[in-house]
Amino acid sequence: MPTVQVSRDLLFKSLGKTYTYKQFDDLCFDYGIELDGETSEREMKLKETGVDDPNASSVVLYKIDVPANRYDLLCLEGLSRALKVYDLATPIPKYTITPPASGKHQKLIVSKEVKGVRPIVVCGILRNVTFNQDTYQSFIDLQEKLHANICKKRTLVSIGTHDLDTIKGPFTYKALPPKDIKFVPLSQTQEYDAVSLFEFYEKTSSHLKKYLHIIDKSPLYPAIYDSNNVLCSLPPIINGDHSKITLNTKNVFIEVTANDYTKANIVLNVMLTMFSEYSKTPYSMEQVEVVDADGKSDLFPKIDEKTIDASTSYINKTIGANIDPANMVGMLKRMSLISTLSQDKSTLTVSVPCTRSDIIHQCDIMEDVAIGYGFNNIARVIPVVNTVGRIQPINKLSELLSNEAALAGYTEIMTFVLSSNKDNFALINRKDDNSSVKIENYLMEEFSEVRTTLISTLLKTIVSNRAHGIPLKLYEVSDVVIKGANNNKNLSDPDSNNSDVGALNKRMFGAITADSSSKLEIVHGLLDKLMLSLKCKPELLMTKQDREKGIASYQLAKSSDKIFVEGMGVDILYNGTKIGIMGVVNPEVLKNYGIIYPCSILEFEITIDLAKNII
Repeated sequence: MPTVQVSRDLLFKSLGKTYTYKQFDDLCFDYGIELDGETSEREMKLKETGVDDPNASSVVLYKIDVPANRYDLLCLEGLSRALKVYDLATPIPKYTITPPASGKHQKLIVSKEVKGVRPIVVCGILRNVTFNQDTYQSFIDLQEKLHANICKKRTLVSIGTHDLDTIKGPFTYKALPPKDIKFVPLSQTQEYDAVSLFEFYEKTSSHLKKYLHIIDKSPLYPAIYDSNNVLCSLPPIINGDHSKITLNTKNVFIEVTANDYTKANIVLNVMLTMFSEYSKTPYSMEQVEVVDADGKSDLFPKIDEKTIDASTSYINKTIGANIDPANMVGMLKRMSLISTLSQDKSTLTVSVPCTRSDIIHQCDIMEDVAIGYGFNNIARVIPVVNTVGRIQPINKLSELLSNEAALAGYTEIMTFVLSSNKDNFALINRKDDNSSVKIENYLMEEFSEVRTTLISTLLKTIVSNRAHGIPLKLYEVSDVVIKGANNNKNLSDPDSNNSDVGALNKRMFGAITADSSSKLEIVHGLLDKLMLSLKCKPELLMTKQDREKGIASYQLAKSSDKIFVEGMGVDILYNGTKIGIMGVVNPEVLKNYGIIYPCSILEFEITIDLAKNII
């Protein structure tokens, strides 16, 4: 849940009411958000640096946790507006589109070149806005909150805000070679081209450094210019200093560039609706005509309300209450939702404003009815269905094996589920068989795939713990992920790669020893101990009576896995089926990870079939 920090006094001033800490905490709980405490800039600085700075502000700040999909609550304006409506202190605001005074919309034209860089742009205008220092800071803070949240650190969406009186339309959204983009960036006095600007940010501790990777590999950079060829912004990095917003700004031009059309519209609507209350005509905004790369023209923002139908019986059944459907209308009104009830009282038709992008299905309507009804008013009842909870069998089996490994002197580790393609294949001498699940928009190469084996993370842990000296005996019980048969709804066969999503988890046990010699007998002994705990006998010791009783057995067979020294690796067979491997790690693999000690590894899949002798 995102945490919003707002000035307590400014919030109470906006609410038109003063609360004690307990009263406001209760109000937040009733609305479905959480007051997480209070602090101040001075207190935060003291905690971070250990130095009490008397020059730091002592203004009390409330830390409020809000739902991740409630983008309208990420600023003081949205919070106070929602709480006032909930407290019946103000009517639900009605957002309106005001036609341009000139009779002609501002226009932004998109060039075809941006299709390969950042293809989507939407815009809107706030007219006759009045800022003071507090509202100006809130305006900036909301942009940063959105960038960190729905915008995914500007990779999906980025926001540019401009003083419209300093620039002139029509505007053009282009993609140009970095050397051709020259301007004075925000908060700078010197002109840079995009290449030298990126070099400048790389060398400094600028907060913008972390965003450069989004476009720095592209041959063309996106840029927005006005009709006088003044650069307004270089999305998603920085705006031009020429059109910066100040306390004296009256008309605000907001452009949102993106790779996702839906999120772009959500972000634009939030920015406009939250600060439209400071316009001369509150809650009004002006549309901008955007001509896309294909020549299609459209007006933004789009603030039309959508309607969603919700069954009143579904709402009551899900909440566990018996609310009169007529009262649900009033409860939704407290949540800023206008609704009408059908004649037979079976259906609510709800008008969802553009600020509530979190409402998609009738379950979202049900949640808001529950909040309006009051969580504390929902009666506690004993469920009419008798159920008995128990641990999942595969988890119980995993705990049993984990305990046995710990008793054998091994230390349990927990490592990252994500890894790189090299870790899954090349570094452990395996060919890429396309069995790994790729992460589409990964941030680091190191975390670009889901791991297919525990071996690479066991080896990495040895490297990270070299300072502890040898011997090292480590184990892990965790999941790996491999691709499975797509859209297969028949998941009844646990031994197949059936999957309804195209991938499946496998529970694995992995162990490693690192010592002055390979000590294969150590992990071999661990395997025998684990199988003994499962009452699984070595194949060589199986008797005729054991086979008649259906007792499971295990055996070892020579392995051809290149991760091992040739002739020193084995496959582990359970009732004749391979479930794992064990052996001495190939020196080439050790060299790949920078390990100087000989290592032996054991890895096998944990399935419920392993427990057949102890069930």
